[in-house]
Amino acid sequence: MTKSLISPENSFIQLTEQLGYPKSGLSNQTIWQGKQCQYNLFCLAAQAKIPEHTSPQNATVQVIDGTGALTLNDNTISLKPGMFIFMPANAPHAIAATSNLAFVLTRSAVG
Repeated sequence: MTKSLISPENSFIQLTEQLGYPKSGLSNQTIWQGKQCQYNLFCLAAQAKIPEHTSPQNATVQVIDGTGALTLNDNTISLKPGMFIFMPANAPHAIAATSNLAFVLTRSAVG
């Protein structure tokens, strides 16, 4: 089982205290995982990229820190703190960090 940042005994965290940027690439921490959804905290180093891919689940991205770009269905969305993006299941998407970039990815069951 994946270790989560929160648990029934400790049901809250301060996200900004969890940010840990790698020197290159990305880090990914599970915040919480249940049967119907999963929350992950991603931290990308400046200039890091997540290549285009799809997911069979609906997802959202909530930007916590930094800047970058999300390509979703061939549309480019500028990422900055406070941005919230919905990504429907099977939509092609990719992310490129301009500066260190942190976001929460929420994946949920389709339906």
